[in-house]
Amino acid sequence: MRPGALRRRLDHGDVGRMSNGNYMMTGLHGLDEPLLGNRDYYGRHSEGKTPECIWVEGQWKEHLHWAALLFTNLIVQWAQWIANIVLGSVSFIARILPLPSNTQSGSNWKLLEPALNPLQEARLRSLQQRLGIPYDGSRLEHQVALKQLWKLAYPDRELPSLKSELWKDMGWQGPDPSTDFRGGGFISLENLIFFAKKYPQSFQRLLHKQDGNRSEWEYPFAVAGINISFMLVQMLDLQSGKPSSRAGRRFLELLAEDEMAFDDLYCVTFQMMDAQWLLKRASYMEFNEILKSTRTRLEHELSLESVSRVKDLPAYSLLKSYL
Repeated sequence: MRPGALRRRLDHGDVGRMSNGNYMMTGLHGLDEPLLGNRDYYGRHSEGKTPECIWVEGQWKEHLHWAALLFTNLIVQWAQWIANIVLGSVSFIARILPLPSNTQSGSNWKLLEPALNPLQEARLRSLQQRLGIPYDGSRLEHQVALKQLWKLAYPDRELPSLKSELWKDMGWQGPDPSTDFRGGGFISLENLIFFAKKYPQSFQRLLHKQDGNRSEWEYPFAVAGINISFMLVQMLDLQSGKPSSRAGRRFLELLAEDEMAFDDLYCVTFQMMDAQWLLKRASYMEFNEILKSTRTRLEHELSLESVSRVKDLPAYSLLKSYL
């Protein structure tokens, strides 16, 4: 089925959607006397003991009683001392480490504002400037970029006009691609171009749905790409001054290693999303669910201690196989 046959929109707003029982002692309530009678520890009856033996035994029991009491008090004091140490440590840790805060989208750990080195500051500022540019179909450089994407996607086909039904073949939802950008901005077009240039084989396989057993009603390639850009911006908390989410903090480390970390991460995420799509045998109406599961998996991979670059992500191997 041609991707162009798809009409329903994927809006950016859609991206985000032993127990205490009673112990029974059966058979014991009817007993009127001890099971073993009045015996000492060696099994002998206490009958026939002399008064001196009884007095000594009484003194011994009294000493045992006081010894047990002192031992119990000592244990209590030690427990209180240990508890004070633990509570004091927790209070100290709580002052230096972040606490979780609930957001409208669910529980989300917010961390202290990260300290960035000058290189990270510059790269984050440059990325955020890119995020602030909306797609404008009237701007010549944006028109040129859109045409470049077509040439990369279909090098052997004639370039259509900026408004043409042919754009639906790429997975735009109408004849005018500019109407599909909205919240994705110009950076989402840049992401697609970067993908097509750096990982052309993977790009082409996803564009033409060449891997796996595909659904009869597939996701539209281009619009899915815009939604992935939008999801990444949200997940990495890039619209705030300095990212404070766990994923955002880890991304800043990746950005220190590679100025194009966001674009590379986009390519990994697109490939990961398609793998999830095939794994779950999804269809068009399940796209948002697949995108959410992709985000969850990506957040997990970013949390791995072994990851210091985008290439360290386990899912990068999906791209690497086509290099």
